[in-house]
Amino acid sequence: MKFFCVVIFSTALVWAQAPAQPAKPTAPALPTPPALAPDTVLATVDGRTLTYGELEKYLHVLPPAMQQNAMRNRRQFVEQFFLMHRLSGMAEKDKLDQRSPYQESIAFNRMNILTQAEITQIYNQLPITPEEQQKFYDANKSRYQQVKLKVIYIPFTSNAAAGTDAKKHYTEPEAKAKAEELVKQIKGGADFVKLVQEYSEDAASKDKDGDFGTISRSDNLPDEIRSVVFALKQGDVSDPVRQPNGFYIFRAESFVEKPLADVQQQISSELKNIHLKQWMDETTKSLNIKFENEQFFARPAEPSRVPSLANPTIKNP
Repeated sequence: MKFFCVVIFSTALVWAQAPAQPAKPTAPALPTPPALAPDTVLATVDGRTLTYGELEKYLHVLPPAMQQNAMRNRRQFVEQFFLMHRLSGMAEKDKLDQRSPYQESIAFNRMNILTQAEITQIYNQLPITPEEQQKFYDANKSRYQQVKLKVIYIPFTSNAAAGTDAKKHYTEPEAKAKAEELVKQIKGGADFVKLVQEYSEDAASKDKDGDFGTISRSDNLPDEIRSVVFALKQGDVSDPVRQPNGFYIFRAESFVEKPLADVQQQISSELKNIHLKQWMDETTKSLNIKFENEQFFARPAEPSRVPSLANPTIKNP
């Protein structure tokens, strides 16, 4: 019986589980369906039709990978859709939806879907005023700080003797010593740009007199670089910062904050999540649950991996 159920389940979801085929270099990665009117009938079984509009709605609730597989195997997807439609109808006729454990499973999944729908609706309806955004921005300006940097990069290798070109190849201790020496020279008044041209091995920045560009705290940076550069003041030079293949020396050229207009959507989402958590906490407290059997609840709880709704966070609903 167990084997039979597994076969039916895998058959019904074959369109979702099929591995994606690698695209040829000259071919599009995913076939694009023709543009059709929503009421266009795609297929019919036993008088039950499936329109293009219905198909789009079903696809919309699927994970992206499943959507892609469905569009890649459209005929198979529609076939499996009607198979599931028939089997679920047979199950209802047999009143399986009224039997345990199916009845409870259907009820729990319905409750879970409606719970998420309500949370999403509450999130979307939370009012965030321009005044609230401005207040949050003013209180957290350091989070939107950007720094313009110049850099000197001294690479190292595990085998400094392996280089065949004329330039110096450093071991890690040698590179660290050279970087520390350069920092000492810069702090003693040496020209940073001149040292860039003489010693830096970062071609992209070297061609621009060491200009590393402007970075933000939220950029995808190694933590050790982020913590160092945002601790600098304008004109300061960092101590050497080790990375897997070399040492960086940073000089802070200038600091600016991203304008509110550039981070308004980010702030709005963060404020909504804050308000949503407050709403969830208040709703949870309003339940006023009276736990009746203390012996049951006193038992040590097993670690649970069920996601909690106590701290919901919605991203781009």
